[in-house]
Amino acid sequence: MMINPQILGEAADWLVQLHSGTATASDRQAIEQWRSRSAEHAQAWQRAESLLGEFRSVPANVAIQTLQRASRREGLSRRQTLTRLGLLLLAGPLGIASQHLPWQQWSADQRTAVGEQKQLQLPDGSQLLLNTDSAANIAFNPSERRVLLINGEALIKTATDSGARPFVVETPQGTTRTLGARFCVRTEGSRSLVSVLEGQVVVMPQLLQQGTVLNAGERQRFKLNSYDRPERFDVSALNWDQGMLLANNMRLDELLAELSRYRPGVLRCHPDVADLRVSGAFSLKDTDASLRLLSDSLPLNISYLTRYWLSVEPRV
Repeated sequence: MMINPQILGEAADWLVQLHSGTATASDRQAIEQWRSRSAEHAQAWQRAESLLGEFRSVPANVAIQTLQRASRREGLSRRQTLTRLGLLLLAGPLGIASQHLPWQQWSADQRTAVGEQKQLQLPDGSQLLLNTDSAANIAFNPSERRVLLINGEALIKTATDSGARPFVVETPQGTTRTLGARFCVRTEGSRSLVSVLEGQVVVMPQLLQQGTVLNAGERQRFKLNSYDRPERFDVSALNWDQGMLLANNMRLDELLAELSRYRPGVLRCHPDVADLRVSGAFSLKDTDASLRLLSDSLPLNISYLTRYWLSVEPRV
């Protein structure tokens, strides 16, 4: 169905207003009235929302504001702006997810935004540091101390419990259990990663009957029904709680993937430089400074489509 560009432009305007953070009840009512004018209006709204919903890693409001600024700077019409959005979608699975997080994240006891960290003291005196873009529920009871990590990453230092209750961290893939340890748990899509800094932790995938024991200096990835072999890691290199990423001969694409967790928008790595090896200390609190450090020390250019759309490319 061909849609009148004027109606598409109106849909874009209403979508910007809805996600601006200043939308009122009257605005929402006006949007509903506009959508109800005709089947073409409803289709235009659905088209605009579906384009926006194709993105996967940037908040929707950031995407809209970015496109809005670009259109103003370059004198683009609303139709051209929507066309640009469609072209960006065709560029690959860059994606910007809807601004609305899954209900489990929104309703979580504790959550952090992209780039934010939150220090918590739990009811038993244990310390929990929630990393960027994370959500967790706290569920203590007389028999156990349980943290449900819905997504993201958490660093835990358990306190001694007078009742000897185990401390359990549950992820969508399984649980980690300890009586006393300092350890980090992270969700990675269909896997979870457990890294033990002090003490001992038992890892139990959800669909298995037997777990593994990890000691200090060991880490392990696991899925619902399997786990990888435990591996040694440099405990001193886990420094995100200090706002730093320590790279030791790390692939550039892996380093950029880590930095991207701490900044809104899209951070791409050109395939020609993906396997460059990088060593050094990089700030997670100022990722722009980290990117400048990379471009100053390696034959790289940082290409800015917008402030929220960066590509690290070979220097020519």
